[in-house]
Amino acid sequence: MGMHSILDVIAGFLYAILILAVFYPFVDLIDNFNQAHKYSPLIIIGLHLALGIFSFTLDTWSTSRGDTAEILGSGAGIACGCHVSYNMGLISDPSLDILPLARPPITMTLFGKAILRILIGMGFILMVRDIMKKISIPLACKVFNIPCDDIRKARQHMEVELPYRYITYGMVGFSISFFVPYVFFFIGIS
Repeated sequence: MGMHSILDVIAGFLYAILILAVFYPFVDLIDNFNQAHKYSPLIIIGLHLALGIFSFTLDTWSTSRGDTAEILGSGAGIACGCHVSYNMGLISDPSLDILPLARPPITMTLFGKAILRILIGMGFILMVRDIMKKISIPLACKVFNIPCDDIRKARQHMEVELPYRYITYGMVGFSISFFVPYVFFFIGIS
């Protein structure tokens, strides 16, 4: 199981059930706010940044700090991408007369579109991740006056690691929920 024991997995599962039990009544309210309120991207980004900054006051470097920033950045990016998609009219609910949706027959055309979507989507996401990584690490090093000669050592500073992970994976999340579906729509494979 790597670094986690079976008790860690069980505790995480129980925490997830507790979180779902508390937030389930508010899911529609939160979803509507995230998509429709004009200031929701600012609140989403601010909340995720605050959670990332104030949750870590470690004296030494830890991989969990970067993992947490990555998760928070991805979540913020996905939420902001959904907000933009909704406000541009790219997200539409199916009309009630066609529900429940029928599964389309599996054909070679459908299979080809699925493979093309995987290849284009993954290629785009990997390209965005690589570009943002190459931009955000040197930028954070420059802003916080940290030597950027050894990237691995520079990333162990909180001032570099948190912005790098948050910005990079925020853009990955945004791309997943807005750019990639828009590209699929534009080239006609959505």
